Amino acid sequence: MAALVAACAPEAPAATGQYDFAALCVDCHGAQGKGDGPLAAGLTPRPVDVTVIATQNGGVFPKARVMSHIDGFTMGRGETPMPSFGDLLDGETVLYDSGDGIPTPTPRRLVALMEYVEELQVPAAE
Repeated sequence: MAALVAACAPEAPAATGQYDFAALCVDCHGAQGKGDGPLAAGLTPRPVDVTVIATQNGGVFPKARVMSHIDGFTMGRGETPMPSFGDLLDGETVLYDSGDGIPTPTPRRLVALMEYVEELQVPAAE
């Protein structure tokens, strides 16, 4: 009987970058990542528009820096209203090379979330 109940139980959604963005980021950054989520108006500073990270970085998406920021390591920057998500994204690791040529064990969900934010990038206006 327990097997039958387990077979009928709804499966938890797979944790993907898009899923984690919706669960962790949309309230502040908005569904499209423009920094216009429902909680954005009450935050100082306002959430950043994550769709222009590459544009603001000379056309290069800074993978390691974005993962560090999501994880909660702000590299000496001042106060930020953005919470640290490192503990929530811990778990299975993958070897990931963020561009420095060194494959490093990195939480799979952190990589997936960063890659989803990379997909949100809009081309620079010409």
